Amino acid sequence: MSVLDLSHEVAIGIDIGGTNTKYGLVNHRGEILEKGDIKTDAYPTVEDFIDALYDAIKPIIDKHKSNTRLVGVGIGAPNGNYYTGTIEYAPNLIWKGILPIAELMTKKFGVPCSLTNDANAAAVGEMMYGAARGMKDFIMITLGTGVGSGIVANGSLIYGHDGFAGELGHVIVRPGGRKHWSTGHQGSLEAYCSATGIAITAKKLRAENPQSLLNNIPEDHIDSKSVYEAAMAGDETAKEVFRYTGQILGEALANFIMFSSPEAIILFGGVIKAGELIMNPTKEHMEKNLLPIFQNKVKLVFSELKEADAAILGASALVWEKI
Repeated sequence: MSVLDLSHEVAIGIDIGGTNTKYGLVNHRGEILEKGDIKTDAYPTVEDFIDALYDAIKPIIDKHKSNTRLVGVGIGAPNGNYYTGTIEYAPNLIWKGILPIAELMTKKFGVPCSLTNDANAAAVGEMMYGAARGMKDFIMITLGTGVGSGIVANGSLIYGHDGFAGELGHVIVRPGGRKHWSTGHQGSLEAYCSATGIAITAKKLRAENPQSLLNNIPEDHIDSKSVYEAAMAGDETAKEVFRYTGQILGEALANFIMFSSPEAIILFGGVIKAGELIMNPTKEHMEKNLLPIFQNKVKLVFSELKEADAAILGASALVWEKI
C-alpha cells in the first residue's frame, strides 16, 4: 500500500468578501506560505475578477513550484453552494444571479476547486487548525459586517439538502423588528448583532441621550470600534449598545444550542474585540434562556485563528478534505 505524502502539497485558500478578496498559498499543516488580496468590487464581471485573481496568485505559485505541488483551490464566499460550486444571488456582491465560480476557477488554474459559504469555510478552518480541534459538535458564529454561521454536527458540516444550511444570521429574533438593509426582512439577528447592526443601535441610542460621547463622533464614523472606545472612556450609552447587542445574541444562541446541543459556540470576527462588554451579557442571556438540561454545558469561546487568516485556512481545508 502506498503512503500518501502531503509534505510538498499546497492549496490555494480564497476568501471572497463584498469589498476585498483575500488569498493565500497554504500547506497541509495550516501554514500560509504567502498571502495577498485584491478588490472584489473593482471588476464589472466575474470573469474579469477571476482573471485578476489568477494574475495576482500565479507569481506566488511559480515562486514556490520548485518544492511544492498545487493540488487544489478552496473558496469561501457569500451564498457559496458546496454541492454545485456556485455563488447564488449574493446580496453583497456586484455580480448578480448564479455564478459558476468553481468551474471557472478550475478552467483558469487547472486544478480542482471546492467552494462553500464563507462562515462554513471559517468553521472548517477552526476544526482543523483552531479552537474546535477534536470537537465533533460546535457552532461557529462570525460577527463582522454581517453575521454568518457554520454548524458542525457529528464531525460534519451541515449543508442541508441544497447546500445552504446554517444561515443563522437571518433567523428572526425580533419579529416585526428592525428592517434589514439588504434582505428587507424585519428583526433578523444580523440586523442587530453585526458590526452594521451595532452602528445602527448606537445612532439610535445616542439620539436619545444627548450627553453621550457618541454624539461627538461624526455620523459616518460611528462603528463598533468607535462605540467600544466610547464605552472604554466610561460612556454609559456606548456600554448599553453592547449590553443590548449581547442580550439579543445570547437569546439567539440559546435557541441554537437547543437545536443541535453543541459542545461549544465559537465566536469570530471584529465585533468580539469588545470583549467582556459584549460577552458578559451574551453569556448571561444565553444561560437564562436555556432549559436546565443545557445550562452550563456549552463553552462560549473565541476563535484561535487570526482574523485575517481564518477564512483562508478554512477555504484551503476544503481541498484537504477532498484528497
